[in-house]
Amino acid sequence: MTVEETGTGQGSVISPLLANVYLHYVFDLWAARWRRREAAGDMVIVRYADDTVIGFEHEAEARRFWEAMRARLREFSLSLHPAKTRLIEFGRSAAQNRAKRGLGKPETFKFLGFVLICGKSRRGGFLIKRTSRRDRMRAKLREIKEELRQRWHRPIPDTGTWLGQIVAGYFAYHAVPTNSAALGAFRSHVTVLWYRRLCRRSQKARLPWPRMAQLADAFLPRPRILHPWPNVRFAVRHPR
Repeated sequence: MTVEETGTGQGSVISPLLANVYLHYVFDLWAARWRRREAAGDMVIVRYADDTVIGFEHEAEARRFWEAMRARLREFSLSLHPAKTRLIEFGRSAAQNRAKRGLGKPETFKFLGFVLICGKSRRGGFLIKRTSRRDRMRAKLREIKEELRQRWHRPIPDTGTWLGQIVAGYFAYHAVPTNSAALGAFRSHVTVLWYRRLCRRSQKARLPWPRMAQLADAFLPRPRILHPWPNVRFAVRHPR
């Protein structure tokens, strides 16, 4: 048996699976035990592969867990990413507490393609808002722009069908409550990219925008929320 000193490549297919298996024993079981033995207040742990968000009721416990987690990871030759690991004040009372200390709005953080924000509902209550990361959206739009360049002379229905699948796939992940504006922006940007490409196909006349709007309505799905609110999604009931 040989011992390898290099891990799997970044973005490889097997990487998330191995991360889940490894971190289940290195982190999950240990963190659950720490919560039972050390935490006096509420503590919530959300992990996907090697991305983790941990919420604490008390700041002192958050700091103690942070130091304990560093020591735990060092035992397995792992470390926290210095630029991505932060301790922030976030939650129902964050805005009010920061205002009392003369500070600005609560910080935001990024998780699984979204920016999470301390916001308010229409009735003025606390609401965690999720919006798509702008850098990820721009990267996706650049991919679409490049592919449209490759499809320069493809029939309009072929390109429209392909774009419709791309937009539908984007919505399937990002269509969460509070993210309607980002969904509409993504569809609008895709429509403009398609419009510019179609206008360059002919040097005689530009495609009228009302015709472009008809094409978008025919092929691109309109933005709508597809996922339930978290309190509905995770309200698990057992027949017993």
